[in-house]
Amino acid sequence: MNEVSQPTWLPALRNHDKRALSQCFDEYRSRLRQIVNFRLNPRLSTRMDTDDVLQEAYLAAAQRIEHCDSTSAQSVFIWLRLIVQQTIVDLHRKHLKAAGRDVQREVRADRTDPGTSGCIASHLIAQVSSPSMSMKRDEMNTRLMQALNQMEATDREVLALRHFEELTNNEVAETLQISVKAASIRYIRALKKLKTAMDSLTEFKMDW
Repeated sequence: MNEVSQPTWLPALRNHDKRALSQCFDEYRSRLRQIVNFRLNPRLSTRMDTDDVLQEAYLAAAQRIEHCDSTSAQSVFIWLRLIVQQTIVDLHRKHLKAAGRDVQREVRADRTDPGTSGCIASHLIAQVSSPSMSMKRDEMNTRLMQALNQMEATDREVLALRHFEELTNNEVAETLQISVKAASIRYIRALKKLKTAMDSLTEFKMDW
């Protein structure tokens, strides 16, 4: 969105108008959906869909509207993204732990998510469709996770935000509270490391 031309809902949102929040949420819905599709554990797909998660996130945003950073349209999106991310963490904790899986995940103070490595690995491995290759998925997952976990947490998060959530470099910088230049450097560094890991797995062809 062009930050020069202010969206019509922004002034009202600064006054904590929930109708403005609804308009804003609808405007960003497709982008927030992308985040849910990337972050939500596939094991929850039988219990809820993307729209269920977004509805939970909207209700949470409405309850916290007084804490919304409405400095700019970009800041509002970053705030909504954080709400969505925390909603997913809460849903993982509630449903996966109830299913007998102890899930300890928090959005850290540096805005990174310890589950990011698994999200990246699962989305990459999902590209493997042939039956012969699907037998090797556990091995591939292990090797990818090792490569991802060797990255700095912030580098890994930049990679996820840029490549999988499709945030702009400016949005990544604001999300992680780092400079735009640092966000760009970290993205290039993380991408190179991931390409090196992927090149060792002949099942993948990376054209990034």
